[in-house]
Amino acid sequence: MKRARPEDWYRVERRANDVTYICEPHIEEFYRCNMWHVRGRERDMLVDSGMGVVSLREWVPLVTERDLTAVASHTHFDHMGCHHEFADRCVHEAEAHILADPTNAATLADPYVTDEIFTQLPPLPYSSESYRLKSAPAIRLLADGDMIDLGDRAFEVIHTPGHSPGGIALWEAKTGILFSGDIVYDGPLIEDTYHADAEDYHRSMVRLYDLPVEIVHGGHFPSYGRARHRQIIKDWLNAHERP
Repeated sequence: MKRARPEDWYRVERRANDVTYICEPHIEEFYRCNMWHVRGRERDMLVDSGMGVVSLREWVPLVTERDLTAVASHTHFDHMGCHHEFADRCVHEAEAHILADPTNAATLADPYVTDEIFTQLPPLPYSSESYRLKSAPAIRLLADGDMIDLGDRAFEVIHTPGHSPGGIALWEAKTGILFSGDIVYDGPLIEDTYHADAEDYHRSMVRLYDLPVEIVHGGHFPSYGRARHRQIIKDWLNAHERP
């Protein structure tokens, strides 16, 4: 398989409200994490950091322009691979141990990281057989209701367990922006990870249903608005009706 050049590994697109989308386009869409950069007056925020196979700091200058808080929506391999590159790291307390010791089993790199998840392989010296994530101990442990303050804007931490125990969403009430991580997005939702929980998943979906979102930026697949948000969750809840 052809290898991509490091300068071609990331794609960067500006969105509204000083939000920038970053992704790794040479990863198959199902496995491709959406990374979200948010500009604030006093500091910036990065939600998730991809697989870690090419340096974000070296090849996406945007993430080095300001002081930055790197938030892990959860600790699966595709979401926290470059967190070690940032000094200010946050994660929910339920998954802090994984961010600090990200084994391939704990992060789901086993069994998913193979050459087949790529359309072009990362540049050398990458090999799927030797893929390992680097330790990135959290500087701040997050809990439900905490705020991440960027100076002129603040994001509320919503604990959304179900996909994983420490999954979080980030909600900015004044703009209606929701960074939803992997609990809900416009694509096949994963409910069977080794630490998933069906009851937690249901509670998280119910909680997010009535949130007055304007735009949802998920952990995978395209962003969407309020009507689609409610339809996705309604369809999910209907399919998971309790007796």
